[in-house]
Amino acid sequence: MVLYTTPFPNSCLSALHAVSWALIFPCYWLADRLLASFIPTTYEKRQRADDPCYLQLLCTVLFTPVYLALLVASLPFALLGFLLWSTLQSARRPYVYSRLEDKGPAGGAALLSEWKGTGPGKSFCFATANLCLLPDSLARLNNVFNTQARAKEIGQRIRNGASRPQIKIYIDSPTNTSISAASFSSLVSPQGSDGVARAVPGSIKRTASVEYKGDGGHHPSDETANGLASGDPADGGSLEDTCIVRIGGDEGGRPPEAVDPPAAGQAGNGAGGGPRGQTPNQSRRDGDSGSLGSPSASRESLVKARAGADGGGGEPGANSKLPYKASVAKKAAMRRRRHPDEAFDHEVSAFFPANLDFLCLQEVFDKRAAAKLKDQLHGYFEYILYDVGVYGCHGCCSFKCLNSGLFFASRYPIMDVAYHCYPNGRSSDSLASKGALYLKVQVGNTPHDQRIVGYISCTHLHALPEDSDIRCEQLNMLQDWLADFRKSTSSSSAANPEELVAFDVVCGDFNFDNCSSDDKLEQQHPLFTRYKDPCRLGPGEEKPWAIGTLLDKDGLYDEEVCTPDNLQKVLESEEGRREYLAFPTSKSPGGGQKGRKELLKGNGRRIDYMLHGEEGLCPDWKAEVEEFSFITQLSGLTDHLPVAMRLMVSAGEEEA
Repeated sequence: MVLYTTPFPNSCLSALHAVSWALIFPCYWLADRLLASFIPTTYEKRQRADDPCYLQLLCTVLFTPVYLALLVASLPFALLGFLLWSTLQSARRPYVYSRLEDKGPAGGAALLSEWKGTGPGKSFCFATANLCLLPDSLARLNNVFNTQARAKEIGQRIRNGASRPQIKIYIDSPTNTSISAASFSSLVSPQGSDGVARAVPGSIKRTASVEYKGDGGHHPSDETANGLASGDPADGGSLEDTCIVRIGGDEGGRPPEAVDPPAAGQAGNGAGGGPRGQTPNQSRRDGDSGSLGSPSASRESLVKARAGADGGGGEPGANSKLPYKASVAKKAAMRRRRHPDEAFDHEVSAFFPANLDFLCLQEVFDKRAAAKLKDQLHGYFEYILYDVGVYGCHGCCSFKCLNSGLFFASRYPIMDVAYHCYPNGRSSDSLASKGALYLKVQVGNTPHDQRIVGYISCTHLHALPEDSDIRCEQLNMLQDWLADFRKSTSSSSAANPEELVAFDVVCGDFNFDNCSSDDKLEQQHPLFTRYKDPCRLGPGEEKPWAIGTLLDKDGLYDEEVCTPDNLQKVLESEEGRREYLAFPTSKSPGGGQKGRKELLKGNGRRIDYMLHGEEGLCPDWKAEVEEFSFITQLSGLTDHLPVAMRLMVSAGEEEA
């Protein structure tokens, strides 16, 4: 299948579209800025309350007449451009494909040679997130603002979080047997300060991070570029190799037990206490907490592992280039899990998972923000699909002013793509071309030259809470379109298979949860019998560790949750979740959400889903969840929690 690298089939149509948008944009921008000035966020309201001479209020008063005059003057040009633009949409392609070729060891071509479908298996990591990258005036309805700056910062955080090596830290304590940290360690911060390694009680485990120390100011990324930041070939390996750092001690935090005493590392129990600012999303700099590539990352997000020749010094010795070197074990080592009845690890993490393979995003509506996000993510993902959807009038659908908001990034080559727009949107949701994006990716080759492929479906369902029947219809269409996509893109026959399917994943923002009494219709949909939800026990019943992914938008800028570390710690406690997560609502009278929280059960509204299927996979293989995580790295930048899932695909005969 030929993937579309431009939105139009020829340069003439592309030029006409550029002219039409140039005529529309001044009016669009002025209207957006004018509306945004009258929709303040809670952050701006607090600034206004603290400062009677708030500059933004003065600017609004002064510039509103100017904006109005310019808006009126630009209307004739915008009308002309709109007529041309809407005419061109019938020839527009449903997505734009971008590839930034990477010929290094992490490039897509190199990744295909890593797995032949034999051996112990291969893990693949998926993540999904709703980013609320709408025009600024509309984004403010969800209490977020400055869409362009947020898009760039989001891209930086995802890229930095995913490009770290996969490290697992286990804290052994007589009072807490939880896994305190797993698979999410920060990049090296050459000027970082000592942090605190501590076990956290509660029903949900948290992720801390490890800081690598290089020699002579050498940047850590140079050490980790080709593996596990190992200077010793015997300890090296690809980024897929997982290292486990085991830290022993009681509740007070003793030094870690060393596998090799002469070279044992110690976790510094320094005086943490990083900055707890109230920085809004538009003014976060690279040095702010949560931006992992900065030299001044939050102390609370780093646990510096220090090693010296005497095993207890704070300064690194000659052999301390890898402070965790002597206390690592390969992934095959016995893994301790949070619950003995659970088959996989689960956590609330301050970072996106290391070695993230596939990223599915929703509500990337703004085209300029999508371009900024694409540019940032291309630093890690080689293959990207953006500007997905249709505009104008198409078939029986109503007029579409916005695209679908879907965005996909992959480290593996994309083979086939299909997009379908839901035709049954209603009210304000009908203005966006919400739909489903289907992708077929190649993840390897067998020794017999058979392609190993996977299927990923990303969607964003109808939002209005009272329209359960519409969402159920969309779930039906989602399954039907996926069956058609798999049938049309399959080049295999049962007798002579040319392709082996490794996984089938469905993810996105479903706009319903598994707890609300008003969502019972969706909770019982057949989709959940064909696909497994790692967080779900059954209709209306969640697993005890699962938490909501929709944040209470009024608290986005509170000091307690304004950084990834702070939000992570808040979500580890039941009181914190009740305060800062959105909970199921009811049509019955009795007050709003704030007054009902004390009576509510569960851990919030989980409306962002990550499902995996077992039907249609290679008969000799099975895909099992290895890790599941709720991610706080985008705190202050969106009103949703991203979720991630790591699948282990293994051959049945290998396990036998």
